[in-house]
Amino acid sequence: MSKEIDIQVSSGNIFADLGMPNSDEMLMKAELVRQITEIVSQRKLNQVQAAEVLGIDQPKVSALMRGKLTGFSTERLFRFLNALGCDVQIVVKQTLESPATAGISVVSI
Repeated sequence: MSKEIDIQVSSGNIFADLGMPNSDEMLMKAELVRQITEIVSQRKLNQVQAAEVLGIDQPKVSALMRGKLTGFSTERLFRFLNALGCDVQIVVKQTLESPATAGISVVSI
């Protein structure tokens, strides 16, 4: 006899699925941090080297790499990406669906 497992389909935003406030902002920040972490890893920078490039101290790099989003504004994450040599573009466009489906996303190219 097998147990039935209740499965809920994700909305694509885990923070919204968990009912967290500011879920769009949290998802965007998480994706920006993922991008930063990936670049630091690709460049094989240790946390001290990354701290020097980003202009912050090593404990803040450690917090960032562990996904601690508090204390890091979106603008600050943009500056970190700039310091790592990345352009950040913000595109505003009309949604093709209803205004209720409009959202925020981070796209890497």
